[in-house]
Amino acid sequence: MIVHDPRNPRAVALYDDVTARLPDLDARTDITVVIGGDGFLLHTVHRFGFNRSYLGLNGGTLGFLLNDVSGRLDEVCDAIAKDAWIEHRFPLLRARVVRVDGTEHVDHAMNDVYLERSSGQTARVDVSISGYGLQRLAADGMIFATALGSTAYNFSAGGVPCDPGLPVMCVTPICPHKPRLSPFVVPYGTEASIEVYAPDRRPVRAVIDGRDVDDVARVTIGPTTHVVRIAYLEGHDFTRQMMEKLLN
Repeated sequence: MIVHDPRNPRAVALYDDVTARLPDLDARTDITVVIGGDGFLLHTVHRFGFNRSYLGLNGGTLGFLLNDVSGRLDEVCDAIAKDAWIEHRFPLLRARVVRVDGTEHVDHAMNDVYLERSSGQTARVDVSISGYGLQRLAADGMIFATALGSTAYNFSAGGVPCDPGLPVMCVTPICPHKPRLSPFVVPYGTEASIEVYAPDRRPVRAVIDGRDVDDVARVTIGPTTHVVRIAYLEGHDFTRQMMEKLLN
């Protein structure tokens, strides 16, 4: 199976090139080839679910989660035809969101879960991580990212970029005012809970891999047995790719 981002001209052109070289690719059931940017890969995974393997080809800009194609399309298509890839399994984060009206929303994130203010006022939240409580954090929000997603919003907000193979959760405050909490990293398996103070006056929303949940009262974020399966072509080096993209 092959899918591409129809709104991205570069992805459309790459899709045409790949399907011309591999006309039988769309009929395959063992791999889902995704052409676009990192955001489109996230969208595709949540559209089709976690019970399949995804191989991304970078038709976007940064492409932290994808295989690079530039200048090597023949090599890439030959590798796909020969099944010359390695499937990696990355842990997800499970988010349980309780809204102000008491309704619940449960979802999984391969990249990140973050809370942010929904109005012009600073958000005020009580945070508990592995049982340690921090009361009345005043900030624009807070990011909880997997290692796989650490180079996305987490990095842009000043968080620590990590090799995606590390079993960690990155925690990054967004514009913290009081206290001046720095980004930090905890082991995967750590559970965090966030209680929103005065959500009627200081509304907060949660965003789970780009999907919004409004009017949040509290959120619990922690580990799950679910994983996302992403295939990378042989020779792919996560640390080298991270360094190249961050430094260039």
